[in-house]
Amino acid sequence: MPDDLASGVPPQRRRPRYSGRHPRRFEEKYKEHQPERYAETVAKVLASGKTPAGTHRPILVAELLEVLAPKPGEIAVDCTLGYGGHAEQLLRRLQPGGRLLGLDTDPLELPRAEARLQALGFGPETFSVRRTNFAALPQVLASLGMPGVDVILADLGVSSMQLDDPGRGFSLKHEGPLDMRLNPHRGQPASAWLARTRPDQLASWLTEHAEEPHAQPLAMALAGKKLDTTIALAQAVRDALPRIRSDELELTVRRVFQALRIAVNDEFSTLNMLLRCLPSCLNPGGRVAILTFHSGEDRRVKQAFAAGREAGLYAEIAREVIRPSRGEQYANPRSTPAKMRWARRAVVG
Repeated sequence: MPDDLASGVPPQRRRPRYSGRHPRRFEEKYKEHQPERYAETVAKVLASGKTPAGTHRPILVAELLEVLAPKPGEIAVDCTLGYGGHAEQLLRRLQPGGRLLGLDTDPLELPRAEARLQALGFGPETFSVRRTNFAALPQVLASLGMPGVDVILADLGVSSMQLDDPGRGFSLKHEGPLDMRLNPHRGQPASAWLARTRPDQLASWLTEHAEEPHAQPLAMALAGKKLDTTIALAQAVRDALPRIRSDELELTVRRVFQALRIAVNDEFSTLNMLLRCLPSCLNPGGRVAILTFHSGEDRRVKQAFAAGREAGLYAEIAREVIRPSRGEQYANPRSTPAKMRWARRAVVG
């Protein structure tokens, strides 16, 4: 009998093997999933302009901190906690005496972000979470006895953890189930949404919400079809447009994926609800910043802030959209489409 079994010590498990010199699949990148143990590997990934698997790089951090101006003792809400990168920076500036509430609808990533921030020393007296969509912000604040808060942040982008994990069905790079739900325990996956959608409905959606110039032939090829994987959807898009240049075709594939994700998660309706309730959730002089990643989101934020300024709800709003610097875009290419707008609540009386 081997010594380890005789002593009652379980045998050491070998890490999974992968083909080639470097891991390719998300689940094989065991070093990137353990940054506390493999800091050197993670540093190399970051230096190459990539995001380590299982993590997320917060975008426009310095710019957000400047416009939100969090102060010790204030109360803040991160409406899209994600990996907690923005929340960590806010928490450091809210101390001493401040609090941050983190919201997120993802039941898989929220506990991980909560544990990460708690391990950094942010206990329940300064940091708490609620698993909910940010459209429920007024109800959450009411349940906590908070009439308003000083700082609100909403990053509307899908996190790298969600994008990179093939099992979530967001990415066209690796095969996975065609899911795309931010909360995989609620609603229906993208495959089911696509299978029950009529061509005229899909064409309208792709035109209005993705600004897709090839919406009609795509709708005829995709609507009502049974496409169970991300690779199957990407190939169906390519097959529907055989005469399109390859670079333009890949942009179309990305737009279709984006449009399906928005539909499955009802993202525009949720954003509209948040924008309507924002002024009532801010204390007088409170600040809000929203990061968007496509024109449909940015247009809604711009119009809502302008309407709030006209109605006297906001004392000041961003005159121009704020974008990542060239340096940030080079270091983190996923930041490239980001746009940030902000507003400051009017001080009544």
